[in-house]
Amino acid sequence: MAFAPILRRVSAAKNLFSLSRLAAVSSPSARSLQTGASGDDRQLPPPLSPPSIAGYHVSSGGYMRGAVYREPNQPLTIEEFHIPRPKVNEILIKTKACGVCHSDLHVMKGEIPFSSPCVIGHEITGEVVEHGPLTDHKIIQRFPVGSRVVGAFIMPCGTCSYCAKGHDDLCEDFFAFNRAKGTLYDGETRLFLRHDDSPVYMYSMGGMAEYCVTPAHGLAPLPESLPYTESAILGCAVFTAYGAMAHAAEIRPGDSIAVIGIGGVGSSCLQIARAFGASDIIAVDVQDDKLEKAKTLGATHIVNAAKEDAVDRIREITGGMGVDVAVEALGKPQTFMQCTLSVKDGGKAVMIGLSQAGSVGEIDINRLVRRKIKVIGSYGGRARQDLPKVVKLAESGIFNLTNAVSSKYKFEDAEKAFQDLNQGKIVSRGVVEIL
Repeated sequence: MAFAPILRRVSAAKNLFSLSRLAAVSSPSARSLQTGASGDDRQLPPPLSPPSIAGYHVSSGGYMRGAVYREPNQPLTIEEFHIPRPKVNEILIKTKACGVCHSDLHVMKGEIPFSSPCVIGHEITGEVVEHGPLTDHKIIQRFPVGSRVVGAFIMPCGTCSYCAKGHDDLCEDFFAFNRAKGTLYDGETRLFLRHDDSPVYMYSMGGMAEYCVTPAHGLAPLPESLPYTESAILGCAVFTAYGAMAHAAEIRPGDSIAVIGIGGVGSSCLQIARAFGASDIIAVDVQDDKLEKAKTLGATHIVNAAKEDAVDRIREITGGMGVDVAVEALGKPQTFMQCTLSVKDGGKAVMIGLSQAGSVGEIDINRLVRRKIKVIGSYGGRARQDLPKVVKLAESGIFNLTNAVSSKYKFEDAEKAFQDLNQGKIVSRGVVEIL
């Protein structure tokens, strides 16, 4: 990946969001606008195609910086935006930290198609600044201005057929609008450049920025006892691991598990599996530093797949049987096959690693049929159900956030963070601080 060594900055101007505006947002008159009281003169704009700032209410004199992806294998640019404004049942967040994830990297390398230009970043913590007009009063009560929050990368609409059944991870609007078009669920982005008002798309909430807008259903309160920086990984790495363990793998006490690929998500799987009472927890990777780290996160055994046959070693550890659950957290055809071959008869192979678009994994059909092997995909957790549980695991210390974050970066070094991720230099998870 031919990244430039130095992050290019389109503008070095700092965020001009004023304290007076913050005071105005939290004033009684502002709150009456947010709850839809009489006298609200802010109207929701009609759908625009393509997205345009025309008719869109932006703050007067308020600007922020965001990290923008424009073309595959080109460095991120730090660019200036109008501070985004939330619409109904959406919340404006002052971003405090954003995780560095392979999903963003896949987009930046052109391996997964996504609308561009876009602001990347989808794993955030921050402070509530403003509610959208006509936002439900219960949302405002749960997330008052000034409260601390963590955001999930899957932002459920809360009303589609899947959300109605509690399957937030399959939200129709999230996939139809955000993942397919780079917008929120009215078909519009909330991001417009300062210099020419042109639209920029959003990967999830576009969290690698000083402010972001997210649907309220994708948020959970963040206790004062948890730090902003380390807690950012709760919204993707830990959230994804929890969804895989709880819903796809359905880990039970005493189950044996192998995790293939010990990055941010894979290392989180180790901790969640331990919390769920798994017995043998086998970490598989090709980097010794990641495997050594895995021992501190719950792994009872480690396997370096570059030095020995991973499948044979997993079977040896489990007395020739294979594991109850194998998790693939890398997104490669080779590790897909390793995952399916590592499970015992009747076992589950859970796939959570994203791959280059069009990649295909192979499986022995006869073994799949005769030995009742289950192959299950898992993209993430269910925000309304699972994100508060994930926060509780961290708050109680069952999930060790400090051990899970190995690298921290300044906002201006976002490009370097993704370079390090691409080069395998981040042992578990990296986080960009935007405090």
